[in-house]
Amino acid sequence: MRPIKPHVTINTLKMIYYSYFRSIMTYSIKIFRLQKKIIRIMMGCRNRDSCRNLFFNLEIFPLPSQYIFSLILFMIRNKNQFLVNSEIYHIDTRQHANFHQTSANVTGYQKGVYCLGVKVFNVLPSYIKTESDSPKNFKVVLQKFLYENSFYSLDEYFKLYRS
Repeated sequence: MRPIKPHVTINTLKMIYYSYFRSIMTYSIKIFRLQKKIIRIMMGCRNRDSCRNLFFNLEIFPLPSQYIFSLILFMIRNKNQFLVNSEIYHIDTRQHANFHQTSANVTGYQKGVYCLGVKVFNVLPSYIKTESDSPKNFKVVLQKFLYENSFYSLDEYFKLYRS
């Protein structure tokens, strides 16, 4: 958008937004609905039946859980790029093993992979975080946790597991 902004009107920018960006947002919502529909077909359920237990039984992540899984794995693979609270604060608190959450006022950064990844990782139960030094064990424990909970949104994830 930045390169074309100086050359077009606000109405043209809005048209581009609706034709491209909004369609992507809508498409991801439709993918999650389609995913649930396919799960119901696989399990022979009716259209209105809940899929939460079906996801668990099939060991398939709902789309939001897959996003959470990908974010956390990104954090583990790139943990050398992040500070841990114990590196900054030399007091042994409950949060000492968490990644340091930098303060930012820019919404784009707050919703980005780095900032959101730190938030998502820090909310994990401590028994999962302790496995982070062993990537193979960590991945297995994390998968089990996400299968058991079948999160349908990030908000749901943050509400259930606040530290």
